[in-house]
Amino acid sequence: MVTAKPRLLPWPGPAGQPSYLVTDGSESHLSRLADEMEEVQLETGAELLDHAANMLEDRRLSALELRFLSARLSEALRDALRVAESRGGRLPEADDDEATPDKS
Repeated sequence: MVTAKPRLLPWPGPAGQPSYLVTDGSESHLSRLADEMEEVQLETGAELLDHAANMLEDRRLSALELRFLSARLSEALRDALRVAESRGGRLPEADDDEATPDKS
């Protein structure tokens, strides 16, 4: 049986469009590769954020360096948002009874 919701992969397709994986629910090689890539993307983003904080303390930072830093931070944010969307899309749907708090 194929899962109803395709998994958004952490890399874009050839033309920059979203890429999806449809599986039968079992863990495939491509699924494990996507998990590993997500971890690398999130770790890279965290390291870049630390690096950016250090760079921004230097008042002699050139406009070129700031543009480069901004581009890398934008890429890291795009990756993190794609990971969040992918993981959020794989969360189980909440039942209406579970989504509504008990008012008793």
